Amino acid sequence: MSAPDTKVPVFHTHGCRLNAYETEAMREMTEAAGVENAVIVNTCAVTAEAVRKARQEIRKLKRDNPDARVIVTGCAAQTEPATFEAMGEVDLVLGNTEKMNPETWQNLGPDFIGETEKVRVDDIMSVRETAEHLIDGFGTRSRAYVQVQNGCDHRCTFCIIPYGRGNSRSVPAGVVVDQIKRLVDRGYNEVVLTGVDMTSWGADLPGAPKLGDLVMRILKLVPDLPRLRISSIDSIEVDENLMQAIATEPRLMPHLHLSLQHGDDLILKRMKRRHLRDDAIAFCEEARRLRPDITFGADIIAGFPTETEAHFANSLKLVTECDLTWLHVFPYSPREGTPAARMPQVDGTAIKARAKRLREAGAAAVSAHLAKQIGREHRILMENPRMGRTEQFTETRFASDQPEGDIVTARIMGFDDGGLTAG
Repeated sequence: MSAPDTKVPVFHTHGCRLNAYETEAMREMTEAAGVENAVIVNTCAVTAEAVRKARQEIRKLKRDNPDARVIVTGCAAQTEPATFEAMGEVDLVLGNTEKMNPETWQNLGPDFIGETEKVRVDDIMSVRETAEHLIDGFGTRSRAYVQVQNGCDHRCTFCIIPYGRGNSRSVPAGVVVDQIKRLVDRGYNEVVLTGVDMTSWGADLPGAPKLGDLVMRILKLVPDLPRLRISSIDSIEVDENLMQAIATEPRLMPHLHLSLQHGDDLILKRMKRRHLRDDAIAFCEEARRLRPDITFGADIIAGFPTETEAHFANSLKLVTECDLTWLHVFPYSPREGTPAARMPQVDGTAIKARAKRLREAGAAAVSAHLAKQIGREHRILMENPRMGRTEQFTETRFASDQPEGDIVTARIMGFDDGGLTAG
């Protein structure tokens, strides 16, 4: 395979949706700055495995592009810059603040190597503002993603992310609304609000508004927006206005991804989470009462330190008790620098087995959800001519072409391989 043309910077993105969003921002900034012949790796730090994969990819990219300059950024670059500084393949390490600053890229120029220090990573905890470099239209032709928040003020014992992203910072509501208006004017039918800790939005703004206030304001001031979607939230921090929006606003999509992490109270306390299992169950029951067609996804960690089989059984039961549909299962792996890494660890074989059982429970939940949709009509946002997603974010395939980017109404005829088929 021939090496790609590296005159235009080549980007490789690891990790979350926010990282992907920020890659698009960097793409615009490097183009404006005239950066050439560079490979830019936007890393993830959520697990030790994520860092290992980033290093592995960097080595391969340098082999494939020996003349290109390799720039490493993202959360892993922020949390452990020395790891990447020590790699001979790497020419420059940028922190998360630096990567979102247009001046960073303007100052590089075509021949920056040898004229600057190898590591540019400042103290992320000193950052007080969210980068204002907003991307109009990142996503598909039908769905756009809008960053409204960055960072996290919480310190869960397993999580390194606050040290990669800093403390919570919010984008002002007026800025968000103006961006969404531009997106709607450009023909987008769905907008997804994204952030690191979405339900902390507003705490640092005048008057300390809540996420529900932002959602209600968007829906009121952008009446032509057909669909608004929220990415992952912490259910214990959901405010009254967000619950009101779930109950009364059909344009707010009936799908929430919940940061649950575990189903046992003792493990939740050792994780330093802010909810108990009954809180999670109560939230799901209330949200479903307000919006019967709502579906839930959830993050769940298998094999957290000190987890016994009885503890794990409570996580497994949570799939049914919360009626979860879309599971993101994470086998626990220790992150150096976190309190959980110093706790008594669970045997790796047990962790893998428990993660497998959770995934099997998740697969069964998906199949049950899909089976219930047969014969029902759904409004489906087309991501490409043959595939779209329902309001509950269920992938739906068509046998004939549909208008890409449109919302079409179709009856569900069947399902296979984790998705619906429509007539």
